[in-house]
Amino acid sequence: MEFSETLSGQIDILRAKGYTEDFNLKEDCLECRNGQYRLMHEEFTVDEVYRYEGDSDPADGAILYAISANHHPIKGVLVNGYGIYSDKVTDEMVKKLNMHNIP
Repeated sequence: MEFSETLSGQIDILRAKGYTEDFNLKEDCLECRNGQYRLMHEEFTVDEVYRYEGDSDPADGAILYAISANHHPIKGVLVNGYGIYSDKVTDEMVKKLNMHNIP
């Protein structure tokens, strides 16, 4: 597994591996292609997770998820600030994303 010290560098690595979509976190799903695809928690797999902390403030950090759809030829990335609890999402989405969270 390749690893970059920067968030943008890791996104570039994942793009080269075919993770070309940019997912947006919605209340009960992941969405891409301006809503053309909506993946519920049971319809995607979190393949890899990377955690990045801000240089001066750890609260500036982000989590990068490499995600693939279970029944569609779609792979992409989701970037989220620490604590998906701050976003309005269902318990199922929180559990799905946190089960792969790294300390």
